[in-house]
Amino acid sequence: MEGKIDYEAGISNIGNVSDIKQLMYRAACGEPVTIAFLGGSITQGSLASRPENCYAARVIAWWKQTFPKADITYLNAGIGGTTSQFGCARVQHDVLEQEPDLVIVEFSVNDESTSFYLETYEGLIRKILSYQKQPAVMAVHNVRYDNGANAQIQHGKIARHYQIPAVSMQSSIYPQVVNGSISGPDITPDDLHPNDYGHKLVADVIIYDMKKILADDETDAGISSNKHRLESDRQRTKKKALPAPLTCNKYEAAVRYQAMQPAASDSDMIRQISVKGFLKDETSQSGLTDVFKHGWVAREPGAAIVFEIEASEIAVQYRKSVKKPALSARVVLDGRQSESVLLDGNFEQDWGDCLYIDTLLYHGDCKKHTIEITTIQTDQEAVIPFYLASVIASK
Repeated sequence: MEGKIDYEAGISNIGNVSDIKQLMYRAACGEPVTIAFLGGSITQGSLASRPENCYAARVIAWWKQTFPKADITYLNAGIGGTTSQFGCARVQHDVLEQEPDLVIVEFSVNDESTSFYLETYEGLIRKILSYQKQPAVMAVHNVRYDNGANAQIQHGKIARHYQIPAVSMQSSIYPQVVNGSISGPDITPDDLHPNDYGHKLVADVIIYDMKKILADDETDAGISSNKHRLESDRQRTKKKALPAPLTCNKYEAAVRYQAMQPAASDSDMIRQISVKGFLKDETSQSGLTDVFKHGWVAREPGAAIVFEIEASEIAVQYRKSVKKPALSARVVLDGRQSESVLLDGNFEQDWGDCLYIDTLLYHGDCKKHTIEITTIQTDQEAVIPFYLASVIASK
């Protein structure tokens, strides 16, 4: 079945592969390599029967098999239900501080195909590329298998602009679902998240491109013995200048502010100026996907928390709960009560609690703003507290 897939068509952008090739030289020579995956639930491994069956782990397995001398470190930073808007705010802490050599980015089914996500995705890619270690980057475009929808048109603009290698399930696996060569239910039970076999196919598309990079101008044996070229590449490596951004690029500097883990760079940008009824969540976080930690919790209507933020982009991140009824809140920007936004703590879908983002200010004036969040009385007495996970902002 998988032989029908056009893997060559799956390469949506060849890009500049010199950084990945150099990493392969290093791995072949036995140097340690760290590969990180950043994305949503597909990257996290949703619906794979075991963690080792998800596409990211399968790609790592190929690296370990291909470069047995290297110590390959695998970092999976996938968080379900999240977009590149959150990605650019968390990538520093969740990925870059682990000093990755290669970052594989996957947000094409979580982002919408809009100019907003074109900008947030560009901010994320620029933040990775400009990090001091200059990791290599590859983009992965997953797809909905019921209608072929994704944000590849927008994300592809960024991949081409920054010469990032990119692979697409929209142009490789999805056409076989459309023509009946592959049955959708055989690879995904919900038309989105791959099962074990679907994860294998996604991994195969990525690995095909990596094999091409490996084979380009070199045999496996040639790469393994090419220490001289490795040292030469190291000596030539300089901080690479990025091209001018395609968008207004307001999200490259995005930061995330939490009750227990404020980023060091937040101190002059975001501050809490008053609180009543919101308590800091001081419970320990069990892992990256244990997302409802280090925020603020309110259990009764009338609780309020106020922040002052110097920024042009502001968003609040909170929990939408599948258990109901959940306490909700209203947020007011700069005292404009008539323009308040409802933060509904109730989630209408059933796949699990959602780490939701509401954008309050987009391309606004970069000045000091206040946001006031107040929990509200509803018709039913809430049994689930309101959870404010973080404030996200950028100048």
